[in-house]
Amino acid sequence: MTNRIGIFIDFANIGMNGGYGMRVDMLRRFAARDGGELVRLNAYLPFDTARAETDSAYRAGQQRFYDALRDNGFKVFRKHVRWYDDGEGGRYSKADCDMDIAIDILQQAPRLDTVLLASGDGDFVRVVEAAQGLGCRVEGLAFRNVSRALRAATDTFVSGYLVPQLMPSERARNGRDYNEWGVAGGFARGVCYQFENGYGFVRFMRKVAGRLWLTDSRDTESPWQTCFLHASQLPTGLSTDALPSRDLVLEFDLEEGETTGKLKAANVTVVA
Repeated sequence: MTNRIGIFIDFANIGMNGGYGMRVDMLRRFAARDGGELVRLNAYLPFDTARAETDSAYRAGQQRFYDALRDNGFKVFRKHVRWYDDGEGGRYSKADCDMDIAIDILQQAPRLDTVLLASGDGDFVRVVEAAQGLGCRVEGLAFRNVSRALRAATDTFVSGYLVPQLMPSERARNGRDYNEWGVAGGFARGVCYQFENGYGFVRFMRKVAGRLWLTDSRDTESPWQTCFLHASQLPTGLSTDALPSRDLVLEFDLEEGETTGKLKAANVTVVA
């Protein structure tokens, strides 16, 4: 039976919380990693009409982004930014798409098997639960400042930083190619799931594939791989007391380990 999938992207939340530059083509691949059918792809983004009238660079950039989303099959909903006086001589803007996203998810849920919600906004907790009540599996993906309640409400939550090629990397821009993700001589991002006595292990996604629940990297069908981590490779300021942590995303170079066929992490930095 075909898995019918809907993607709903809250760009106002994603863009302001570490997801600026997210590749929607890779998000499509991630959502359909089990071979499902993408039947609804909705992208919601703020648009400052007043600024677009006077700022040609902003207008052109927004149009390129709109065109890229359309090229990838997304229906784009632009929420016009509204400006308000704060009563103290200043102004603030608002372009909240939450209600639009919530209504669309609940309208589409009866015709979907899986909903992928790209947002870290805790206001969506009840929407997630309602979609689940209609028989949908709900997956969450975001980057920083993610609501813990939203994480808990979703059936599966994945940090966008862990999905190969979904987000740009400083290491990629500094001469490393995305083809080097997850192999010796390349790099990856992962989470430290075990650490004691100065060393531990990091789990990273080696490929975009199904069965995210299959975390035993010894299984050939698992999308995950494990590498060794020594305290000497941690960045200054990161205490070993903070490890292990499923919330802390690390980026690191991958080197050949002491044991043939095994990998170890080097030059670790904290991403989120």
